Amino acid sequence: MAGHSKWANIKHRKAAQDAKRGKIFTKLIRELTTAAREGGSDAASNPRLRAAIDKALSNNMTRDTVERAVKRGAGELDGQQLETIVYEGYGPGGTAVMVECMTDNRNRTVSEVRHAFSKSGGNLGTDGSVAYLFEKKGVITYAEADEETVMDAALEAGADDVVVNEDDSIDVYTQWDEFGTVKDALDESGLEAVNAEVTMIPSTKSELDEDTAPKLLRLVDMLEDLDDVQEVYHNGDISDELAEQL
Repeated sequence: MAGHSKWANIKHRKAAQDAKRGKIFTKLIRELTTAAREGGSDAASNPRLRAAIDKALSNNMTRDTVERAVKRGAGELDGQQLETIVYEGYGPGGTAVMVECMTDNRNRTVSEVRHAFSKSGGNLGTDGSVAYLFEKKGVITYAEADEETVMDAALEAGADDVVVNEDDSIDVYTQWDEFGTVKDALDESGLEAVNAEVTMIPSTKSELDEDTAPKLLRLVDMLEDLDDVQEVYHNGDISDELAEQL
């Protein structure tokens, strides 16, 4: 689990850079809109929407922007119709990769995703080829918090697990559909999260070397740069020493 924090920290730095370009806002709005369309505009009864709202707010999106996206998804405003598609494949070093997309054109999206895999030494797989290696979980991260305080509050709120990472950050893991309930309870206890999201956690890791690690990161970058791609999940494990060299 500790490896997740290192991966998440890299992801958060990249997300901050993306936010400057406005790119991440586009992806967040798509997720808000689709979540509202598929499960309704009530975040209390729509776990996917609740997770999308928390993620948008943690990335400094205004509540007005969030509300407009939710209304559009619920049919209260005009907007394009998008569908969610998840592609599975294998990256460099035999890594398992899942790519969550939102699109209004399946042919365009699969063509672009396939091109990114082939360009980076990987290949697109069939449905179910790697999904079994991942579990959907809620993750709430604290950068500066007392371990005992977080532990007591999280377990009281019904969290699955609490992990203290090597960088002293603390990850609270929840069932994905209990994410909102646990997050509310932790907020009410006075704890302030630096990140909160529903994500896919790999059950096993694939250790990468100095040859395969840069190739996987290149694949992830290529995929995340595609307009239709919302999230990229993988089980690649890069050591601290190697990460510093990249």
